[in-house]
Amino acid sequence: MSTAIIKPRWSFFSIALMVFGFILWWPLGLGMLAYIIWGENFGGSAEKAEKWVDGKKEWARKQKRHYKGRSNSSGNEAFDEYRDEQFRRLDEERRRLDKEVNEFSDYMDNLQKARDREEFDRYMDSRSQQDDNFSDSTTSAKTKKTK
Repeated sequence: MSTAIIKPRWSFFSIALMVFGFILWWPLGLGMLAYIIWGENFGGSAEKAEKWVDGKKEWARKQKRHYKGRSNSSGNEAFDEYRDEQFRRLDEERRRLDKEVNEFSDYMDNLQKARDREEFDRYMDSRSQQDDNFSDSTTSAKTKKTK
């Protein structure tokens, strides 16, 4: 006996809820669609749901084992050693290149900072010269007025 209020089947009520869910917020509609399609697998009981989840986990473990076993070894020990050595060499080369990229990036940052500092110093010098010219003209105007 199922005590679920909404049964996982194609009824007017479940379709209306699904459409309303899509209108309200699309993940709600998608969740209702999934419940309609796969809800019978769970059957409303915890035992059925747990059995279904355990079956999917076992399938995933088998797939992982199958894939891992195929990619780790070629069956030829000499080739596997050669491949591992090449991977180590490539990893070392990658680390060396990453280090060079970081050093170059630091160099470019320092160069940009130096350019910015030079430009700022030039601006401050020109500003101080303008201030000196302004203060000279102001003091000369004051001395002319006092004479």
